[in-house]
Amino acid sequence: MVPLSASASTPLEAVGLRIGEVARRSGLSVKTIRFYCDQGVLRPVGRSEGGYRLFAAESLEELALIRALRTMDVSIADVARILEVRRTGVCNCSTLKQSITAKLATIDARIDELDAMKNQLKLLLLSWQDCGGVQPEALHLGAGLRAFD
Repeated sequence: MVPLSASASTPLEAVGLRIGEVARRSGLSVKTIRFYCDQGVLRPVGRSEGGYRLFAAESLEELALIRALRTMDVSIADVARILEVRRTGVCNCSTLKQSITAKLATIDARIDELDAMKNQLKLLLLSWQDCGGVQPEALHLGAGLRAFD
């Protein structure tokens, strides 16, 4: 990456947005944006003379998409793949559709697991037999009665 700098005639936004500004505008932390860069999901356009990562305004759109995909628990690898296809200018509807379909299958499997667990807990409760031991309320009453002995 080539260091970029703004001049009096070139506004900073034309050169690139600093990571702090991208964080402020996107609502994500600087640390999260650095993570996405380190994972190869987000690409800075360069660095400032001071070494700050600089981003194109389009990065804000990419971060909104990343955030939406991560909310759906799409893996970082899948997010990177979706963005790669998107950056080529090719329609990525099929790629996104495959990721969403796979995520739905994962959710359905998890729901089935949770239903099975729920049914097991219901069976456990139905077969529950009280142990016949002293109930917590009885312990408090017994302590109060002993005070009068």
